Amino acid sequence: MAAAMKKLVAVFTAAFVATTVAGAQTHHIVGGDRGWDVDSNIDSWSAGRKFRVGDKIWFAYSMAQGKIVELQSKKEYEACDVSNFIRMYTDGIDIVPLNGEGIRYFASSKQESCKKGLKLHVQVEAQAQNQDQTQQKAQMKTTGVETTNDVSDGDSAAAPPTPSASSPPLTAMSYLTLTFLPFTLYLSYWII
Repeated sequence: MAAAMKKLVAVFTAAFVATTVAGAQTHHIVGGDRGWDVDSNIDSWSAGRKFRVGDKIWFAYSMAQGKIVELQSKKEYEACDVSNFIRMYTDGIDIVPLNGEGIRYFASSKQESCKKGLKLHVQVEAQAQNQDQTQQKAQMKTTGVETTNDVSDGDSAAAPPTPSASSPPLTAMSYLTLTFLPFTLYLSYWII
């Protein structure tokens, strides 16, 4: 029964991620299918993953794992010193928006779990669109060639508005997934 519930949680998680990722915003489920767990290899999960401004990271965990704390410094993170945290997450399903560039440090509130690898540092980069624009400007300076859009200023009034990258459109599947994801995670906590 527990294996079936884990598979159901994994399916809903994958469906949610697939249906809500749009534009510059990505939803990262920390630890993948296993979630925030001592048995998850959080370092392996995060290796090579890009975190950008506007993304969200999801922590799905059992209260048996303890709470999640956000630490202020690399020194605290490396030492698993969880006594001087700047923020604590306690809901079991916590969504953390990445609103600015820089490094953020997360760890289990249980020092022994943190020392076993239940911690995550996130290097938040600029949005991809901003990076592309910065690269284009740098290329213009080095090559002296300016790129232009196909739409002239006079045509821009007739162009339809583009959806905001910070709020992706939700499909029917997204609503269904949003409805059932918390429920299945709640059930998995009590069944497993």
